[in-house]
Amino acid sequence: MHPDSGSDMQPPFEDGAMDSKSRGWSEWFGGPNTAVGRRIAPRIAPVAGEFPDSDSESRLTSDAILEKQLAEEAGNAIQYRTCSWQKTAALLFSEYICLAIMSFPWSYSILGLVPGLILTVVQALIVLYTSLILWQFCLRHPEVRDVCDIGQMLFWNKKWAWWFTAAMFVLNNTFIQYVNTLIGGETNAISCQTVTIGLIVTIISWFASLPRTFGVLSHLGTGSAIFTFISVILAVIFAGVESHPAGYSLLPATDPLTGKALPSGAPIVTLIPLASTTFVNGLNAFLNISYTFIGQITLPSFIAEMKEPRDFPKALWACTILEIIVFSIVGGGVYAYTGNQYMTSPAFGSLQPLYKKIAFSFMIPTIIFLGVLYASVSARFVFLRIFHNSRHKSENTVVGWASWAAILLVTWILAFIIANSIPFFSSLLSLLSSLFDSFFGFIFWGVAYFRMRKADGHVSLFRDRTLRGWFEGLVNIIIILTGVFVLTVGTYATIQGIIDEYAAGTVGRPFSCASNGI
Repeated sequence: MHPDSGSDMQPPFEDGAMDSKSRGWSEWFGGPNTAVGRRIAPRIAPVAGEFPDSDSESRLTSDAILEKQLAEEAGNAIQYRTCSWQKTAALLFSEYICLAIMSFPWSYSILGLVPGLILTVVQALIVLYTSLILWQFCLRHPEVRDVCDIGQMLFWNKKWAWWFTAAMFVLNNTFIQYVNTLIGGETNAISCQTVTIGLIVTIISWFASLPRTFGVLSHLGTGSAIFTFISVILAVIFAGVESHPAGYSLLPATDPLTGKALPSGAPIVTLIPLASTTFVNGLNAFLNISYTFIGQITLPSFIAEMKEPRDFPKALWACTILEIIVFSIVGGGVYAYTGNQYMTSPAFGSLQPLYKKIAFSFMIPTIIFLGVLYASVSARFVFLRIFHNSRHKSENTVVGWASWAAILLVTWILAFIIANSIPFFSSLLSLLSSLFDSFFGFIFWGVAYFRMRKADGHVSLFRDRTLRGWFEGLVNIIIILTGVFVLTVGTYATIQGIIDEYAAGTVGRPFSCASNGI
């Protein structure tokens, strides 16, 4: 029992109680002394129509619920709460240190190097802050298994909120699986084999998804992050040592088939956006950066499998610091040597063929693992609700494993079909950011902040008149408004960008025999 727990029983939530919890360094960095605030709502039903076992159980403290979960798992063949903060950090590294890093050079070529680097740091800090809000929410409600439970609790325990969140949750994860299947199909440059290679990647990914706990997947995640780091560092080195980028031409030339001017001249690097940069291009470049950073959708699932959720900020800080360093170096380095006119997304396509193949080959394990991670999160969402309070959840049974494998197979089949129906990359990242990251990266956590402050007995800007209260209240209002902006204006800009790509003839055909190789 943690020292701040007090009695095992307390009212589940109380709007009028003043906040008696410490808001010191542990709020930012975690640890055993982290105070846990009041719940914002009673425990929600784990499955439709099912309610907590008793009224006394619904009034357990957060610490008592966590201890009960650990005790119930003791001795089970399959245990879920097994992750240390180090294993969770490995999962975060594998989620964030991924292929999408190679879209940063393209974003910098649109935004300019200085605004691009500034936005990288700002977006990283916003995600860090909102992730800490999410973590505090999960500490108050340790029965939360994924972001769908949070969606229902945030919006006053309405069932429509759960279904709305669940739809976005599954679509987001399936589309990320699609991205990795799509890029897997682009690892070749042989005509008529794009679909075949994509199918092979899908099958391999399904097998790799079969482990049922994040504790096991964290070992694969560590290897994935290492391979990605090697891949992107090689890309920076190769961009610097090659004589010129792919597609380089000293003199102006035109495409003999289309008559359009081809890129030519020395690489052009700009510190600020070009005057010709459109609003649509600029916003899509920002959304590309946002997509890479925003991964809060998986965090509740990770925290739900930690032995000590109070240690989560250690993993979060380690990942954020590494993100800022790696993203800035890779984005700035590749852009500096490639320039505006020869830039592709992902930026591997801007390297000479031999360098491109060497650097990209190290990215293949990550392409597979990131899809595996999101497939596991989606399958866990379905599996834990079907087999709640069943021995199939925690024992090695034929029904349990067959169901788990079947759920995963369905998600991968959907991803494969979508991957061969929508064959474009950068605009897809922007579309994902607009539709899903607006909620899972911004809106949800601004709302969560105000719901938790209200449960603690004050709402910033009204009752908490400290400088910090006013500042955090304003910040979270801005976070919510940013999410609304991304959802509305961002979606418009993304759709317009896709229309422009099709008009320019730069998008491949669905289930095309032509090579999509980068």
